[in-house]
Parts: sequence; C-alpha cells; structure tokens
Amino acid sequence: MSECCSVNAKQVAFKLPVAIIGGGPIGLAAAAHLVERGESFILFEAANHIAGNIEKWKHVRLFSPWQYNINKAAKKLLEDYGWVAPPDDELPTGGELVENYLKPLAQLPDIQPNIYVGTRVVAISRKGLSKIKTAGREKLPFVIHVERDGERQTFEANAVIDASGTWSNPNPANAEGVWTSDETSLGQHIVYGIPDVLGSHRDQYKGKKVLVVGSGHSAINALLDLEKLKAEEPTTEIVWVIRKSSLVDVYGGQENDSLQERGALGIRLQQLVENGHAEVHTSFNLVRFSQQQDAITVTGYQDGELVRITGINEVISNTGSRPDMAFLREVRTLMDPSIESVDALAPLIDPNIHSCGTVRPHGERELRQPENNLYIVGAKSYGRAPTFLMATGYEQVRSVVAALTGDWESAAKVELDLPETGVCSIAGQKIETTSNKDCCSNDLTRAAIDSNSNSTCCS
Repeated sequence: MSECCSVNAKQVAFKLPVAIIGGGPIGLAAAAHLVERGESFILFEAANHIAGNIEKWKHVRLFSPWQYNINKAAKKLLEDYGWVAPPDDELPTGGELVENYLKPLAQLPDIQPNIYVGTRVVAISRKGLSKIKTAGREKLPFVIHVERDGERQTFEANAVIDASGTWSNPNPANAEGVWTSDETSLGQHIVYGIPDVLGSHRDQYKGKKVLVVGSGHSAINALLDLEKLKAEEPTTEIVWVIRKSSLVDVYGGQENDSLQERGALGIRLQQLVENGHAEVHTSFNLVRFSQQQDAITVTGYQDGELVRITGINEVISNTGSRPDMAFLREVRTLMDPSIESVDALAPLIDPNIHSCGTVRPHGERELRQPENNLYIVGAKSYGRAPTFLMATGYEQVRSVVAALTGDWESAAKVELDLPETGVCSIAGQKIETTSNKDCCSNDLTRAAIDSNSNSTCCS
C-alpha cells in the first residue's frame, strides 16, 4: 500500500460514523452516549423494529426494577424532550421496557435517522484487506456488509460496537451442545425461550405433559407459569430436567437477594418442587429425542445410568445461548475457548468456577479486541455465561464510547453498582455476598468474590 493511499484512508475514516450492531437496550445506550459526545453513528437491527429479541419475551416481568434498566445518558436525552421516567422501584415486563423506554429513545430526532431496522449484518471487514494482512489495517475503515430488503449493501465505519446479543442463537437441549437431527426434527414441539404459557401459547400446553430443560431464570419462569396453568388445567403435567446435581444451586439467594423478585423466583420454585407439582430429574444429561405418534421419549444419562422419560408432548428448552461469531470472521477477535466470552472477562464469569450474578467493574480495557476500534459488548461479551445484567452492559458502552472519543480518563473510571445475589457459588463453595470477606485471599476466588462485594478490592 502506498503512503498516499494510507493517508487518504485515514482521512476518510476520521469522518466516518461508529457502527452499532443490535438495537436492544445496550446498542441504544451506546447510541445515546455517542450522541451525548457529539459523535455520529449508524445502528443496525435485524428485526423490523427495535429490540426485536425482547419482543420474543415481552410477556415476562423483569426481576430488576426500572432503576437498573435505564441508561443514564439515554435518560438525560429523553428528559430533554419531556419524557418522564417510570417509578424506580417498579418491575417492567419486556413489553413495557420496549414501549415505555426503548421505543421513545429510538424515536428521538438525534437517534431515529441513524437506525436501520430490518437490516442484518452478514460480515465485517477492513476496507481492501483480508484478516491475514497486518500492515496499515488500523488506518483503514471497517466495511459493514448487510442484507436489507433482500439486497446486499455496504457501509463504512470508523469503529464497530457489537451489541447483537445471544438470544436469537439458543443452545440445543442436547447436553453435548450439538444440534442433532432427532432434535431439529421436533422443531414444532420444542420452544427455545420463554413461551407465553398463560397467554397466547396456552392451548399448546394445557392438558399436556411438558418437559422443561434448564436451570436458569428462563426455565424458572416457564416452570412457574406451567404450575399456574396446572392449577387451572389439572391434567397438565410438568417434568423438569437439569444438569446440576443439586436443586439448592438453582434456588439462589432467596431472601438474601438484593432484588426481591429474583429472590422470590427461587422461593416459589422451591415450593413448586416440595409440593410435588413437577417430576424432577437432577444430574440429567439429555442425549436423544425420539417420537412415536404424538408422544416424545427423552433419553439421557442420570448418575451414569441411561434413563428414558416417556409420554412427553411439548418441550421448553432453556439451556442458554451462544454468540454468533460468523459475521466477525474477517476481523481479529480474542474470545475465551470454553465459554466464548471476551477473553479478559472469562475469569470473572466462568460458570465452572462461580455462579455470581454480578461481576467486577470492567470497561474498554477488558473489552478491547486485537482489531483496533472493535468492541463486543452486552450479553455477547459474556458468551455462553448466563449471568449478564443490563446495568453491566450500560457501563461497558459508556467506557467504550469514552475511549473511542479520546476521553481515556473517563474510559478508565469504571464504576458498577449492581444488586447482590445473596449467595455466590465458587468452585463448589457457597460464599455469602453480604459479608465483608477478604476478596484477595486467593487467586481462584478473588474475581468472583469481588464481583459480588461491589468493592474495588483486587481490581
């Protein structure tokens, strides 16, 4: 590459916007921070409206109140146009989050003209260079390849913030993490996510034998809704399988949880189990589905023995999600090999070590990729780890935007006020997060304990 071309590319890149991928809470928060700092942006949302992923669980009530769900920069922009924030202590549903916050934010005149809905990002590259070429690549703009209205288009950007999330890319129910033909063939009987059991999907589940797979909050919500349905339709049967060996790990902090609704989920779940309203299988690793007429048989290994659960009519699979890295193939990324999170975050969130719902404050420094000006944020930055909270993503993008605009002092000042889960499991040991334990006692527990103490110890 000649020197003149390098200079020209840099001059063009200087005037280019920041590209944001994903029009959910974190992507729109990034847009708000860029507007606050007077920087241009373009935002791509694959759905035909903003927050397309939330639309799939709009009936679900969040366990975190409004105070944790509204980004500060976004709130300031909205209030400049007369918007009144909902009460801090109220718990919105996903639909209310969209209607009362995200839609008004996306419709602001500083933001709306820069949003492209119905636009799926299919590839990102450096202009004129493949991934393998190193010399001069940081001076070249990114090229964003998208599909829109059935056609391919390209946009150029000076930086990329990938906030595309993981919700639309669920893990299979199969314990090996592989999509098998027997599972995919049952697509009309398996829902990945949180169906509206008491509403629009009621007829699909009433009077049926329903299998729920998973142990996270999505699975808990599904189980509790099925319990209500069973009370109204007594012939409904509930079967629950989890890979964990202990239900105590699933119940969470309960009364000790700083988020009352999150703690209440664990309490209600324990009551469901103790009242015998569900057939429960722990230590169950599902390996195969088979169907005969209208009944599904689920086969798995339980404590080393092959077990078959018969007569299943419908399956709700809540085994988490995984990041889609396909469109990032031509840029340089560094992700943890096991949980597929941003590499520097892995020691803080790895579920093999701990199950904390909060994490040590982190920002641009931890999120930066080998590709200059490329950042993966939000739930996607956590990869397959299930403990992401919206407030974490808001602080991530605040720090990232500060760095992109040259405010390195602000980028480095990462502060995160998160509610404590009440209990944190670290390498099989329960840690009460409300106590002032020495979070620097050993390397294994350091990050996990610190992530729940809301302190800056060990940072």
